[in-house]
Amino acid sequence: MDLKRFSVARQILPASVAVLALALAAGCNTVSLTNLTPSSLPENPSGIYTLTLRVTPKSSTVVPETIVPHVVVGAEVHDMKKNDSVPGVYEFDLKLPYAQSQIGYYYLVDYRTVGNGIDSAHQAYTAESRASIVSRYVLSLEVNRGPVGARIGVLGRGFTPQDQIGFDGTPVRTIYESPTSIGFFVPALSPGKSYRVTLSSAAGNSDVGSFRIDSSEVTAEPASLQLAPGQKQTLTFTISHAAPAGGLLLDVTTDVPESVIMPEVVVPEGQTSVTIPVEGGKPGSGSLFLKGYGNGEVTVPVSVAAGR
Repeated sequence: MDLKRFSVARQILPASVAVLALALAAGCNTVSLTNLTPSSLPENPSGIYTLTLRVTPKSSTVVPETIVPHVVVGAEVHDMKKNDSVPGVYEFDLKLPYAQSQIGYYYLVDYRTVGNGIDSAHQAYTAESRASIVSRYVLSLEVNRGPVGARIGVLGRGFTPQDQIGFDGTPVRTIYESPTSIGFFVPALSPGKSYRVTLSSAAGNSDVGSFRIDSSEVTAEPASLQLAPGQKQTLTFTISHAAPAGGLLLDVTTDVPESVIMPEVVVPEGQTSVTIPVEGGKPGSGSLFLKGYGNGEVTVPVSVAAGR
């Protein structure tokens, strides 16, 4: 064995590694790479997803015209195109096979620097990133404020009848409309506050946005009801403003459910009042309650007496 040659090789190898490390360090110090691709991408019928990178020179020695970004997906290297609308941003449209739900990738950028009469080639790269293709996502609330009882739509994709809207973690009345639309009625919570709206399902929780409950007024006429079993009397609810699109649900509850027979109360869209029949059931006395209005609650005493 040539011990002398082996010794020289051991000296050259660390030196080569050091030079390479310095070159990479120089690359990191002269450009900044920012991955602009979200970690979750909504599924689309084309199966094409845009990977986006921002390249920012950190030194005046970088020659902008020499910046050539690539994205590496698996074993394939793809050239990226400059976004003509946003300086320093580059994109690549990746076509995925059907049913693929994950993308593993990283960015690689070639460029040159010129300084002190020295023209040097550099290469910078990012750590590997991953993006998920999701068939379910929430776009937005149709509106972000309204009174108690208003019907509010949520736009998105992948909704199911099992989905549930919540306000600050408390489930509210939810209406499934289609895979791209779901709705809810604003719950009877304290007005004048904003609440965090979430969508819950077997797939997990999704943030929908923030919703502010506005105060509103409701009056009931007559102010109390005296009934006999089987007897009916009308009750009119009046609101201060015309009901929004989809109508305004008045979520009336009672502490004597066996004594009161009444339909669901909804003020029709564009109207300011609704009149419903209330029928006496078993004898008893209590109240009808409507929370979230006026000073917090509207109360209508109810008495059902036998033999009237």
